[in-house]
Amino acid sequence: MLGAIVGDIVGSRFEFKNHRSKTFELFTDECFVTDDSIMSLAVAKAILETEKVVDKSREDYRLSMCYNRLLGELTVKYMQQIGRNYPNCGYGGMFGRWIFSAMPEPYNSFGNGAAMRIGPAGFTARTESEATSLSKTITSVTHDHPEGIKGAEATTIAIFLARQGFSKRDIHFRISRDYYSLDFTIDKIRPSYDFNETCQETVPQAIQCFLESDSFEDALRTAVSLGGDSDTIAAITGAISEAYYNIPYDIRTKALNYLDEELLAIFLEWEAFPKS
Repeated sequence: MLGAIVGDIVGSRFEFKNHRSKTFELFTDECFVTDDSIMSLAVAKAILETEKVVDKSREDYRLSMCYNRLLGELTVKYMQQIGRNYPNCGYGGMFGRWIFSAMPEPYNSFGNGAAMRIGPAGFTARTESEATSLSKTITSVTHDHPEGIKGAEATTIAIFLARQGFSKRDIHFRISRDYYSLDFTIDKIRPSYDFNETCQETVPQAIQCFLESDSFEDALRTAVSLGGDSDTIAAITGAISEAYYNIPYDIRTKALNYLDEELLAIFLEWEAFPKS
């Protein structure tokens, strides 16, 4: 999940001032934590709290109706509870209203917020069935449009496969077969790629940034260089890249300095949580 946070921070200063080059300083005083990181941490908190109280006697307990009902309820609870502490972090209009709603309901969204926050599901899942189940439960509390579900699931599966040691060729095949056509290169689309907040026009591009990279840092630089919704593209790319490469210590250390006490506490609890 830290990969998403790093990507968010690195991309934050370029969201509305795109930088179509891989040459730039990763961390500056202009970088900041946005809703991508905050909602990723809220999802992580929901998973952590769910895991504390559910019955784990069955091997497949994460596929049970009880587990997923509770996870959905806690996802709503912590996205609202944590999100309300950061009212100016960059929420989209509909999601911002959802955060402060007394009766939060899904609103048929296919925005890329579905994919930006889903990293914890990919890092929790022990099987593909768990990955798809966790992703759908977490996503559908807001983004219940089929394209929103699809974008989050594609991201989760890419993270899961990278964690399991699958090759980039394998990941490319699975995403192309089951989710999105990846018949493009970043260099080819960069000149005409515009700001877009949909899963359909963000998730495949972010996955391709990872597939073309040769390191964690290179993946983030490629993501930023594409332009568009820079923090979210870099967050999605960063989550997958963390699973594949791991994060260099110096980048990890610098990124954590941007988290305040509340967010850092959630991250440290998440890091201590045993994952498969």
